[in-house]
Amino acid sequence: MSVPVPAPIRPDHSPERPCPDDLWDLGLKAVERARRWVEESVHEPTPRAAKLLSSILADPEGLTFTTRFVDDVVRPADLDVAGAALARLAAGRTDFLPAPLAAAMGLGGVASRVAPRTAATIARRTFRELVGDLVVDATDRGLGPALAKLRASGNRLNVNLLGEAVLGEKEAARRLAEVSRLVERDDVDYVSIKVSAVTGPHNPWGFEEVVAHGVEALSPLYRLARDKGTFLNLDMEDYKDLDLTLAVFTRILDQEDMRGYEAGIVLQAYLPDSLAALERLQRWAARRVAEGGSRIKVRVVKGANLSMETVDAEIHGWELTTWPTKQATDTNYKRMLAWAMTPERTAGIRLGVAGQNLFDIAFAYELRAARGVEDAVEFEMLSGMATDLAEVVRRDVGHLLLYVPVVHPEEFDVAISYLVRRLEENAAPANFMSGVFDIAADEDVFNRERLRFLDALAELDPGAPVPVPRRAQDRLTEAAGGVSEPAGTTAEQARRPFASTPDSDPALAANRQWARDIAAAVPGSTRGVKAVKDGEKAWATTADADANIAAVSAAAADWAARGAQERAAVIHHAGDVLAARRGELIEVAASEAGKTIDQADPEVSEAIDFCHHYASAALELEDPERMAGARFQPVAVTVVASPWNFPVAIPVGGVVAALATGSGVILKPAPPARRCAAELVRALHDAGVPKEVLVLAPVEDGEVSQHLVTHPSVERVILTGSYDTARLFRSWRPDMHLLGETSGKNAIIVTPSADPDLAVRDVVSSAFAHAGQKCSAASLLILVGSAGRSARIARQLVDATSSLRVRLPEHLDSQVGPVVVPDDAKALRGLTTLGAGEHWVLEPQDLGGGLWRPGIRVGVEPGSEFHLTEYFAPVLGVMRVDTLQEAIDAVNAVDYGLTSGLQTLDSAELGQWLEAVEAGNLYVNRGITGAIVRRQPFGGWKRSAIGSTTKAGGPSYLLGLGEVVPGDGGEHHDAVERGHQTLDSTLDPRVAAVYDAVRTDLDHQEVAALRRALVADAQAWERVYGQNQDVTALACERNILRYRPTTVVVRAQAGTHQSDLARVMAAGIRAGGLVSLSVAEPLPQALRAALLGAGVEVAVERGAVWEARLSDMASSGALGVRVRIVGDRRVPSEELWQQASALTGGSPDVALYTGPVTTCPHTELLPFLREQAVAITSHRFGTPLDLAKGLLH
Repeated sequence: MSVPVPAPIRPDHSPERPCPDDLWDLGLKAVERARRWVEESVHEPTPRAAKLLSSILADPEGLTFTTRFVDDVVRPADLDVAGAALARLAAGRTDFLPAPLAAAMGLGGVASRVAPRTAATIARRTFRELVGDLVVDATDRGLGPALAKLRASGNRLNVNLLGEAVLGEKEAARRLAEVSRLVERDDVDYVSIKVSAVTGPHNPWGFEEVVAHGVEALSPLYRLARDKGTFLNLDMEDYKDLDLTLAVFTRILDQEDMRGYEAGIVLQAYLPDSLAALERLQRWAARRVAEGGSRIKVRVVKGANLSMETVDAEIHGWELTTWPTKQATDTNYKRMLAWAMTPERTAGIRLGVAGQNLFDIAFAYELRAARGVEDAVEFEMLSGMATDLAEVVRRDVGHLLLYVPVVHPEEFDVAISYLVRRLEENAAPANFMSGVFDIAADEDVFNRERLRFLDALAELDPGAPVPVPRRAQDRLTEAAGGVSEPAGTTAEQARRPFASTPDSDPALAANRQWARDIAAAVPGSTRGVKAVKDGEKAWATTADADANIAAVSAAAADWAARGAQERAAVIHHAGDVLAARRGELIEVAASEAGKTIDQADPEVSEAIDFCHHYASAALELEDPERMAGARFQPVAVTVVASPWNFPVAIPVGGVVAALATGSGVILKPAPPARRCAAELVRALHDAGVPKEVLVLAPVEDGEVSQHLVTHPSVERVILTGSYDTARLFRSWRPDMHLLGETSGKNAIIVTPSADPDLAVRDVVSSAFAHAGQKCSAASLLILVGSAGRSARIARQLVDATSSLRVRLPEHLDSQVGPVVVPDDAKALRGLTTLGAGEHWVLEPQDLGGGLWRPGIRVGVEPGSEFHLTEYFAPVLGVMRVDTLQEAIDAVNAVDYGLTSGLQTLDSAELGQWLEAVEAGNLYVNRGITGAIVRRQPFGGWKRSAIGSTTKAGGPSYLLGLGEVVPGDGGEHHDAVERGHQTLDSTLDPRVAAVYDAVRTDLDHQEVAALRRALVADAQAWERVYGQNQDVTALACERNILRYRPTTVVVRAQAGTHQSDLARVMAAGIRAGGLVSLSVAEPLPQALRAALLGAGVEVAVERGAVWEARLSDMASSGALGVRVRIVGDRRVPSEELWQQASALTGGSPDVALYTGPVTTCPHTELLPFLREQAVAITSHRFGTPLDLAKGLLH
């Protein structure tokens, strides 16, 4: 077959085509050569396995099937898990599979029911044969023959050892030893390795320290390779490692005894940064050669991590690092080759032209010949990919360097990410490889690739400025620039759209210098010291406290009168001020509260997000449609009692939330975080919050502190701290309006289907970041079934934990900072005292100065102290159970329900867990810390949440900071009436029955108000509460806020209006939970019947009986009790609150709702619902994977 070659396109130079004529002519020659190669490839044999794989990927469902097969059947160590996955896949569509795999799948569908392990073993073997040309057996028995076969046609081989994720120093040493064995082999002369393979996970801010570690670890390998005559190639990975890899490479080769050794490095053309990096390397290499050293080799690739680069950018809100289009990448690839292929430049660098695209290879071939640099350019392709094309190319270029991944069979699962990338390349229409099996026979495919090549070439402009990085964040410049004054009208300032604040990117050099400047300032930092001393004087006595509280209360009236719009504008500006002072806040958090920069920086982002979120939320309090005829009434004084473990974000969140409502605020920080609080208050004052409205109370715990939080003028207390502190506060004042985010004993469950390396990575980061002192930290790991017997999980867990760098925060490579309260008795017990049957696999070590090397205890039993107790310390307990249900039961047995994690790749397991686990924030296949405002609103269940609060950073938090009272409803009336006819017909029949039962007993005004309320409920249910909402719409992670019905006791006191009771009960019925009703007086028969028909338990209880019952509820030990109390409209809601609080003794385990009954659906529905935020990683190595499909609608 002959594919026609088009006439030359614009042979003369045209201003419309930046590409110069000489390069364009070479491109046309390249097209002709590619045509010839394609024609010749027809006569070359194509491996049977490659054809079979191609036929699978040609089907629209082929890529999904293959990646799932690889991940679910090939990867798991547990054959039972693999067999079950095989059965699931076999039940789906398999008609597109080639005969061998179809037969294995047929076996899976039948035999997996009776012999799942056998079926899975056969299917695995079949698939490994299918991809055997892509990944080679690394055992001594298999590797030698495989290498000899690949080398037989005259090719050289670049061997790359795949292995378990390097999570710690032992695995790094093992990998280095294995690579050293490859280097020493006589049949291996070229080896690739990555920096991450010898450094493991590190704090990316500690750039210089990690570089030094990489140089130290890799130098012996380079010397071994030098002495053996083996070429070493340093592979490039993600963008975050670009500068790191370059620095390690040049520093190793700058060592005196390495100057004569030639080694290589990889650059990725899909990064705009790569041309500048190539120029930098060339200048360095030229100096090296001029000084008598050897030249280097640069392997130019297009880049294979686009999917993960996309994930990284999306999850952090950063710019995508790569070129925005495939064509732009192709242009940059050619530009890099054209720039480097000159005799002058190749005197210092040799080039490896790596890729599968015939047109690009042909272009490089023509360019090499035209520039006379044949001895400086080598062509490289992937082993096992398009072998027929590779063979015809080899005949022209002399030899190829084949990239050969090798893996030990028992570790074949680690090849998953490599295989996924290769499979994607074969399936993606934008990639040359997608048409590789058709290009010789299908003229359209050839012309498609020809045009793509020429379009990219046309844009090649050698004289254009060197591309700059697409990621331009620069904290140094931002810090120097300060904060801009607000622009636009007050209304425009107030209505700023919300967008999550990106954290600082340590991959950028300017940011790393900014971080070093911060670290240098930490040891001598005095920020906030003077303000704390001044505050101590101002709050020296209880009389001072009385005066300060009175002053705030007086100032609050004017602040509230300014209206939501003006307050929102100020609070938005406060976010800008905090952003401008990011470095200062990190400095004081590190200096005072032991926060490492990687922990403090996201906390500043969270604080900024709180400002913008609550500023927007303030406007909703005055939105007639949202309030639905009700009115928000702020309190005068709110006390924010903030913790030391999150010394920036949490105090800001509490303060700006209260300010947004119109309240005055007194910030009472935990004593170890007073300087941080002082800096925050200063920032908010500078943003325009009146000093009289926001006051710092930097008092130690004691008489004045107690006087402050129990003061009768303080109408709300926002506490973030321990449950014990909440109970103490309520013991001082039982009727305290306390909104608390409290303790958490949080667990991660790992099932046998989980990816073991990623699970260990997430467990370690969740357990030991900030020395285990996050309220969301994982202190319990529950291993299910074979996961509990996995030597790999055990080895990786201990290795990763023991390798963490434990240092003070001024050391940028620190991964575990100090324990902030080192003499805390409970923390010390967790770090030193074992329970029955427990033993240390990694014993904690006291390093002094509050620093503890983290520990891991195993043998934790259900019901033991460690199972049930929260330890604010770097210690992890491991529990083993047989089934997922047992694991869920162990999680739910704890008194707390803050965060919970699951590691699984089985949708059925995910569904079981989602339905049953009791926690406010759920995380799947990711860490369980680091909640982001709006994305994962934060707050728990049971003893992890106190009072009638809702999730911080969520849509409803402000409602609990004041009182929602009936309004005239006029503004909302018309809006609701417009939808009455259609919405009324969609009312829940049980709700409609309640309405029908009372409407004839109500006057017209009451009927209209009740009807508006029920329609507002229906609207809210349809739009909000009956939906699983994802406000982020991220592709790589699902973030669902859902509302789970809960059990509530409703009490109708004597004199309760029938319409009020009907309105409250309608909300409870609509929410769908178990609702019981206690009434002081018998109900009308029609209403009683309607409630019983809706499943409501109704009991008539006179006053004394009810009071005894409420007291019993408080003392019963039951968790998460909710009681909604309504009464005579003439009785103030505060009186109902005080009466009920006295009966419960202020128990934090009972949430009381005594507010007036209103038409607002949010305040009436929320008592019957528990908010739950679910974050689920929705990709595997960048390839979409919706594990929760069908589970979260």
